[in-house]
Amino acid sequence: MKKILSLLFIIASITTAFAQQFKVEDIKKHITFLASDDLEGRGTGSLGEIKAANYLADQFRIIGLKPAGTDKSFFQPFQVTYSVDGYAHQVTGRNVVGFLDNGAAKTIIVGGHYDHLGKGYQSGSLSPDSKNKIHNGADDNASGTTGVIELAKYFAGNSKVEKHNFLFMAFSGEELGLLGSKYFTDSPTVPLTSISAMVNMDMIGRLDEAKGLIISGWGTSPVWGKIIPEQAAKQNIRYTVDSSGVGASDHTSFYLKNIPVVQFFTGSHGDYHKTSDDTDKINLAGEAKILTLIAGVLEKTDQETTEPEFFSAGNPHSGQTTSNFKVTLGVMPDYSYSGKGLKIDGVSKARPAEAAGIQAGDVILKLAGKDIATIYDYMEILGEHEKGQTVEAEFLRGKDKKTVKITF
Repeated sequence: MKKILSLLFIIASITTAFAQQFKVEDIKKHITFLASDDLEGRGTGSLGEIKAANYLADQFRIIGLKPAGTDKSFFQPFQVTYSVDGYAHQVTGRNVVGFLDNGAAKTIIVGGHYDHLGKGYQSGSLSPDSKNKIHNGADDNASGTTGVIELAKYFAGNSKVEKHNFLFMAFSGEELGLLGSKYFTDSPTVPLTSISAMVNMDMIGRLDEAKGLIISGWGTSPVWGKIIPEQAAKQNIRYTVDSSGVGASDHTSFYLKNIPVVQFFTGSHGDYHKTSDDTDKINLAGEAKILTLIAGVLEKTDQETTEPEFFSAGNPHSGQTTSNFKVTLGVMPDYSYSGKGLKIDGVSKARPAEAAGIQAGDVILKLAGKDIATIYDYMEILGEHEKGQTVEAEFLRGKDKKTVKITF
């Protein structure tokens, strides 16, 4: 009898373990819907984005999450103004927020943005003649949004009561300047003081086994260096790290509120911000591996005896770092700024911009003698320089024009 009971226990354990695996068919289902032509690229405030938000709310409800938006709903609406053909228009974006209530004092946020570039009228498309063409954004960021859904399902269905609550969030307005996550951190639906850490997923659908993952925010808490290597090894996933908590995605909004953050990213590619970012190019099995890794990171973070300690992460981690450029200023651009120049939303400590005296709110007009009209001009200039070089930067602080020397 004991042998039979033991066998039944083993079978039940195996069944539970398999039930908790991240299934390729489920990942494909979510990404296929979110990146379908019917949603027309999920532009902020568009009907396609509303359809995506409704889909997310339905998934959260089915999973069993509690509504954690505004007015006891899954939605947290906010106003957005952006330019179309030179005219400013105000629309409503909406974050989608679900709460897994474990009766705990502290909460871990798991998030990713679900908006994209719509039909090319919002800024950011890298496709030629992109207006009125659907930008499906399968990797950017239907892949990360799918991760939010699947991790919510995992933790709601694992028959455990963790030591933390989990807040699952899909942000709108990221492509316009992290607007949804900024709105949440300024108008949180749960107290920011109760947030232990924020885990972000932005473009996790193109895993290349040789290149691996790019993990940002490594230096914002010692807990990541303690936990992540073991979880990555279990999945046989290579990775490189970036210490900074400031980057071009929603984890930045939480880092600037002194919350430990970590972001997972499979890297840029030739379809980035183009009409060709479609579902058929997603590495579904790769995303399943990444979600298994992230689930392990969340479980280990939950099991720590102390809350993650926040560190101000201005310097690169002592290990390898990954960047598209050989140099950086160490700034977070204000992606919602529509004027001439590069407006600075945040400055990392002990990086070239801070050393030169540049502050949040400054607008850089020239760098290395070249005019900056858009963020793409800025990126092009960075790509032309090497570490150790010194250049001049001309910027506006209020109405005052200033010039400083910056050493990369």
